Order: sequence, then C-alpha cells, then structure tokens
Amino acid sequence: MKKSIFPSIPNKKYFSIKEVSDLCNVKAHTLRYWEKEFKSLRPTTRRGNRRFYQEQDILIIRNIRSLLYEEGLTINGAKKRIGSSAPSTNSNSASIDNLLKDLEDILKDIKQAI
Repeated sequence: MKKSIFPSIPNKKYFSIKEVSDLCNVKAHTLRYWEKEFKSLRPTTRRGNRRFYQEQDILIIRNIRSLLYEEGLTINGAKKRIGSSAPSTNSNSASIDNLLKDLEDILKDIKQAI
C-alpha cells in the first residue's frame, strides 16, 4: 500500500489558503494560479477576496498536484484528465443542496439570536 504524502484533512468546514497550502504541499501563489487554470477549482471568496476552501477543493488540489508533480503531466494534460473525470450534474446539484442547507441553518441561527 502506497503511503500518502499528504497530512490528513482536519474535520472542518472551511480552510484558509495557508491551511490548504500546508495540507497539499503547494505554495499559496500556485493555488491562486491553479484557480485560474482549472474550472473545477473555485473556492468560496468573502470580504477582501479572502479564499475559503472546502474539503472537496482540497481533494481536487491534491489530484491536480498528483497529476502535475507525480505523473509529470502539463497543465493542459491535467485539464484534459480532470475534464474526462469531471463530476456529474448530480454531484453539482448535491453541492448546491448542501449550500442551501448551510444557508438555512445560518438564517435559523440569526433568527434565534434576535
């Protein structure tokens, strides 16, 4: 069995770019570049363009890193490989459903605080 070169992902909802950089062994500027190159990598942005990554983003980044650094593919080669294994519409709608549930929970918490 091949030993993972990555540390385990903590049980958190959101991660900063620094945390993701450490978890994926990739520099922050490389992550920002990959966001421009790979359509599947779109972290949530908040005030001041601060990036917040989720676990699925970390898995995508680890996959990209593996394709580029371990398999030796070019950016275009990695794009093609990821494009051929892109998530289906069902998983995209599941992500939207999860986001809506999170927003409903936040709204509920706000109403209880008032």
